[in-house]
Amino acid sequence: MQRDITVRVDGVTRRLTVDTRTTLLDALRERLGVTSPKKGCDHGQCGACTVLSGTRRVLSCLTLAVSQDGAEVVTAAGLAAGAATGDGPPGADGGLHPVQRAFVDCDALQCGFCTPGQVVSAVGALDEFAMGWPSAVTEGPGSPRLDRTEAAERMSGNLCRCGAYVNIVAAVRQAAGASPAVRAGASRPGGPRATGTEVAG
Repeated sequence: MQRDITVRVDGVTRRLTVDTRTTLLDALRERLGVTSPKKGCDHGQCGACTVLSGTRRVLSCLTLAVSQDGAEVVTAAGLAAGAATGDGPPGADGGLHPVQRAFVDCDALQCGFCTPGQVVSAVGALDEFAMGWPSAVTEGPGSPRLDRTEAAERMSGNLCRCGAYVNIVAAVRQAAGASPAVRAGASRPGGPRATGTEVAG
């Protein structure tokens, strides 16, 4: 069965007709030529295909394209483009998103295949942290602290075959310190607040 959908990808509205079984990853890469999300395992286990749908991280290889009709999808390429044009988060050094800048500064990549998914996942993870959402390792009630263990847990859905994990965690923590949302302590209704003092450890 075919269905017409409209998806805003990296700030550009795209219309296409897809089979209802088509994944978002295949629609992005094969139909729209958006190759920033990578096809790694194609089973939702490696995180290389991570994109933001709205503000939430999703594995595009497990997400049906038809479920994103009307959605705002952002890839790693869109993070940089948004920073450069002023339509997205404030960037530095030629429009890089703060998370992308932190990955460069911390040398948080080797072959680079997993990096777009790592970067997008880090942006989503920092948004979740800023809203006070606990992770599996958050201890007790109150604001979580973005120490190394907390950052590693929040990024645990993204695999790096090269083993750059130490630097990836460092990059996430550096980006958290540069993030206005984290410093301001954005919170969801009824949830704990996270402030800049929680980037510690």
